[in-house]
Amino acid sequence: MKPSKIDTNNCGAGAVSQRRSFLKTAALGTALAGALMMGAGQAHAATTWKIQSVWDAGTVGYDLFEEWCESIKEKSGGELIFKPFPAKAVAADNNALFEAVRNGVLQGMNPFTLYWSGKIPASVFLSSYPAGPDQPHQWDTMFYSMGMLEKTREIYKKYGLFYVGPIQHDANIIHSKKPVNSLSDLKGMKIRVPGGMVAEVFQQFGVSTVSLPGSDIFPALEKGTIDAADYVGPAVNYELGFSQVTDYIMFGPPGVMSIYQPVDLMDLTVNLRNWNNLDPKLQKLVEDEVRNYSQIHYLTIQKRNIEAMKKFRADGDTVTRLSQDDLAEFRRAAIPIWYKWANKDEDARAIFDMQLEYMMNDTVGYVSESDLEGVKGK
Repeated sequence: MKPSKIDTNNCGAGAVSQRRSFLKTAALGTALAGALMMGAGQAHAATTWKIQSVWDAGTVGYDLFEEWCESIKEKSGGELIFKPFPAKAVAADNNALFEAVRNGVLQGMNPFTLYWSGKIPASVFLSSYPAGPDQPHQWDTMFYSMGMLEKTREIYKKYGLFYVGPIQHDANIIHSKKPVNSLSDLKGMKIRVPGGMVAEVFQQFGVSTVSLPGSDIFPALEKGTIDAADYVGPAVNYELGFSQVTDYIMFGPPGVMSIYQPVDLMDLTVNLRNWNNLDPKLQKLVEDEVRNYSQIHYLTIQKRNIEAMKKFRADGDTVTRLSQDDLAEFRRAAIPIWYKWANKDEDARAIFDMQLEYMMNDTVGYVSESDLEGVKGK
């Protein structure tokens, strides 16, 4: 018996329908597989930034920086990788480091902000300076609550750079072969200090200032060619062996380790083109992580400082402190030099004016109208 026509047609339609369904499913599967492969490819296409620090390899500073860089890959879900380099690994000196980031040889740098005072005059006011704001929270307040971060980014943009944010470091202190109990004790001493504003203020008190790279400080102290030397804080300075060649450490009044560079800021600065090409969500991540790292960096070094000071004392070093009157006198000597540097260009003046307003506010009270009377350049 032949099958009915209706049965034959239904079977044919069913076959065609099944074939169409199969083709649609196959096409969908192929498209889905392609999408998955594309997604997998995108997930592995990370952006890698080479970032050089000014910390030497093997120091507590570089160890912290390296750990932080390595954490970015996980925190970004693999989308962003920071490849860290210690001082001189890619760019041989500070000038080369600045240009390497501008030109894109490196995508970022972790310098002491003050290094650029000769290139960006405003940067002398983007880290602490003699008798200026002397507490870390004051700098965070100015950057993050008073518009200084936005102004700094505007300035750096002119150089093809993006200033991501400040990184709290430490105070700089002076190690000496003889005790310094007052500013008058400085007269006639030969001291290694940074150049620029710091040197100019110390010269007001009869100091013969010397500029030396960090690697030359120990032998200069050992040979007696200098009487004292400024460098960074206790933790690093102990590692450098300063207790072996000096007997005294000069601090400011209680609560102030240094009256000339009390908050020596570092930062993260990146190539502007690379920053602009970064996904906004990753930009936000980097900004947030710089603020987190700033706290980790600062607090870890402060803990190491406490431990280092015990070692200095065990080695026979003595801490001497300047008085509040000394600090006030140092500030009076510094104020005209503040204005000298502020008037180098309009950007430096804009940053300084923000800070002066803050220092004159009653919540801080470092400077009064009477302190500014007769100051040249005001």
